[in-house]
Amino acid sequence: MKRDIWDPAVYERYAGERSRPFFDLIARVNPAAPRSVVDLGCGTGELTATLCRRWPAATVRGVDSSPAMIEKAPPGPAFEVGDLRDWRPPRPVDVIVSNAALQWVPEHRDLLDRWVGYLEPEGWLAFQVPGNFHSPSHALIRELCRTKWRDELGDLARDAPVGEPVDYLRRLVALGCAVDAWETTYVHVLPGENAVLNWVKGTALRPMLGRLSPDRQVAFLADCARVLGEAYPREPYGTAFPFRRIFVVAHL
Repeated sequence: MKRDIWDPAVYERYAGERSRPFFDLIARVNPAAPRSVVDLGCGTGELTATLCRRWPAATVRGVDSSPAMIEKAPPGPAFEVGDLRDWRPPRPVDVIVSNAALQWVPEHRDLLDRWVGYLEPEGWLAFQVPGNFHSPSHALIRELCRTKWRDELGDLARDAPVGEPVDYLRRLVALGCAVDAWETTYVHVLPGENAVLNWVKGTALRPMLGRLSPDRQVAFLADCARVLGEAYPREPYGTAFPFRRIFVVAHL
């Protein structure tokens, strides 16, 4: 059985900052009267539950591969544990949402083609992914994995797994969609010590930490804290953490 590497408590440490892109994405999704809405890669489901309030007449479902995340899901939507790569609806749906999940799926471009095929004739597909894989928060971790830690973590040093906004626009337009694609760089101000390390512990570092023993985790996190602390110095007001995100909204 595949090990669940996700820790809801760590992931939710910066829940406010992580939720803002979701609401910026959903604000541009405007179906007339959706009956079925699906959130793929829904995490702990708090954001999925807001879709029930946005479209109260719709049936809302959330799917995530992590049992630990689904266990934290609130009432309202119907939740299930499942791999978004294997998801197939029993009938066409009106809205498919995926928030900060597709970066974990190397073949997600082909997956988008399939999802468009699952939409109702006037259906909507909306997703956002991190676009900061060339920033120090990721580049420095890749460098660690490829040098000092290469024997244990070298294969986890991923280059940018996502495309640019225009790449997704071209692909989805070719499928007959009207597409709104854009990017935003949020400058989060994070409190406390090792703020950027604490952020990436909930996301980018999960595969690395899931592979290491407890003692090796301590050593690896110490190396990460050193390089990230130099790249993102703490100021009296907190730590400024620029975070680029890529958004795509497509509809038939």
